[in-house]
Amino acid sequence: MAVGMSTPRHTHTAAVRATTDGDGEERAAVDTATDIGPDDLPDGLVVADENGRVICFNAAAARITATPRAAALGRSLEHALPLEDLKGRRWWALTDPYGGLATRVGQPERNLLLPGGREVLVSARYVRETPTGPVRRLVVSLRGTEARRRTERSHAELIATVAHELRSPLTSVKGFTATLLAKWERFTDDQKRLMLETVDADANRVNRLIAELLDISRIDSGRLELRRQPVDISAAVERHIQALTATGQAPGRFLVRTRRPLPELWADPDKVDQVLGNLLENAVRHGEGTVTIEIAPAPAPGKRDESGTAVTVSDEGPGIPEESMGRVFTRFWRGSKRGGTGLGLYIVKGIVEAHGGMITVDRGPGGGAEFRFILPVSMPAYLA
Repeated sequence: MAVGMSTPRHTHTAAVRATTDGDGEERAAVDTATDIGPDDLPDGLVVADENGRVICFNAAAARITATPRAAALGRSLEHALPLEDLKGRRWWALTDPYGGLATRVGQPERNLLLPGGREVLVSARYVRETPTGPVRRLVVSLRGTEARRRTERSHAELIATVAHELRSPLTSVKGFTATLLAKWERFTDDQKRLMLETVDADANRVNRLIAELLDISRIDSGRLELRRQPVDISAAVERHIQALTATGQAPGRFLVRTRRPLPELWADPDKVDQVLGNLLENAVRHGEGTVTIEIAPAPAPGKRDESGTAVTVSDEGPGIPEESMGRVFTRFWRGSKRGGTGLGLYIVKGIVEAHGGMITVDRGPGGGAEFRFILPVSMPAYLA
């Protein structure tokens, strides 16, 4: 057990050198590093000696395998960690780490099975004193598959949603264009215009979906680019209200309250428009009564002074059930009787947070949903 828990002598030497050459912070950091043991590791760690006997079995390994440490220490590796591949073959007999090729350095991570069929991600390192010498230590890393399964499930849901959302408009586009090509002379100009307008609307729907997918990809990978410029948030809100009234919404349905003076806001105007458009369209489509938009100075996240701008959008509809509040900004959340892909609010949250801001959802004064986001004043890098 000591092999897995002790600290090598050269590490202590590094700590002493840092103590004499560095400042107090460096000494503390190096000394802390020397105190880390196997039980501090987030992944399972199993170490076997040159005879294949387990000499280290950390707390994470005990949790992942459901095997007590005392039951594993001193036992042969194949009995303490009885792994099988996905075809049911005994893993240690198959790989033969001690008797196989002397040039091997380890095993890449792969899915293996524990007793009972539980999956675990396993990788191994063969420690030799010389490049082709016998294995002196076998170091095995174990990880649970829950995080990977969640990611795979999320990807599968995304693919299924995209396929479903694409099928409907593409079927419509294909049907109308095929009909027009085959029977062009039979239709009046008004009928042709109607069908072409439908094709145009469906093409726009496909474009919006593709744009959402690109946004999700950039948000998830941390590559969402922002082109910060001075943004007049009040003017942006007025533009969106005018666009909504132009499509038939009553002007009296919108109430804008602005508390001035507002701090000068540097943000990506296109991204801010995307956030405002999503929140206002949701309030109109899923809410009822008056849609109230409040714009006011507010403390930016992590600040005490009013160095940010807060925008609150609320309606007087049925609101969002309390049990659903925590899932509003997750992928595919639509709520009850809601259309769309369920990706809009996930993208909104990603855009706000990319600006260094925050967004929350609550119940509004009129009983409906209330979304509030705060953007820090910020400025472009070349002016910082």
